[in-house]
Amino acid sequence: MTDLQLNGRSIAFLGPPGTFSHSAVLKVFGPDAPLLDCATIDDVFAAVSADRARYGVVPVENSTEGAVNNTMDCLVATDLKIVAEVVVPIEHHFMKAPGTGLNQLHKVVSHKQSLAQCRKWLVANWPGLSLEEAASNAQAAKIAAEQPGVAAIAGKMAATAYGLEIVASAIQDQKDNSTRFLVLGKQERKPTGRDKTSTLIYTENRPGALFRVLEPFEQHGVSLTRIETRPSKKEVWDYVFFIDFEGHAHDEAVHQVLTSLSDRTVEVKLLGSYPMASPDPLPKS
Repeated sequence: MTDLQLNGRSIAFLGPPGTFSHSAVLKVFGPDAPLLDCATIDDVFAAVSADRARYGVVPVENSTEGAVNNTMDCLVATDLKIVAEVVVPIEHHFMKAPGTGLNQLHKVVSHKQSLAQCRKWLVANWPGLSLEEAASNAQAAKIAAEQPGVAAIAGKMAATAYGLEIVASAIQDQKDNSTRFLVLGKQERKPTGRDKTSTLIYTENRPGALFRVLEPFEQHGVSLTRIETRPSKKEVWDYVFFIDFEGHAHDEAVHQVLTSLSDRTVEVKLLGSYPMASPDPLPKS
């Protein structure tokens, strides 16, 4: 649970109900929080920006498949702040509608990240099934419930929500699979003593750019937790660095790093400082 206040407003998330994003919402805000399920990650950002929701929850990276590029691109364009993070253990299950025979299955549907996270299991166990991407795992479960001969890969919450029968459990190729989710809002968080800061760093496209970005972190003893690059969408072959590091923007060492970066880069965009999440162990099957 969290100290974030809803003030009677909802939380936007990548729906429909039953997604892992829904699980992340429940982990942060509990079962009684009002929800606004959105069709896309872009819609989650838009709902919070337009004040149709107090907070938004989006996936940002998976421990086996890496960054969620859609979220990264939205962070480049948004003025929203990251106010919290949560790590959700991911278990994928192969499911079908009750009454559908295994020999009737001809297709499996899931989110593209989930299909990638289960590719070895699918090749070994269902090499003849065609693969189809869905907007979310819960949407895949809904499709499997409505269309004969279609299986889905999703979580237990989705199986329960759409009345599906789990044929095989925990089929992800990496058993320590987990996804990190961000909570988006408009306010800043106060330091807690165990915080993380996320930034976007724009640099000039010239030799030594990455070194100039990383040097201040070493000089001031600030530990990096993650670094990614994405096209800046401003110029061809121009990139932006996503950098997460330990500490809060109000901490002296972090303040010195940010000051140094502003002197040696084109732009520093502070995405937010927020309490650092502790990953939970995977649930027992």
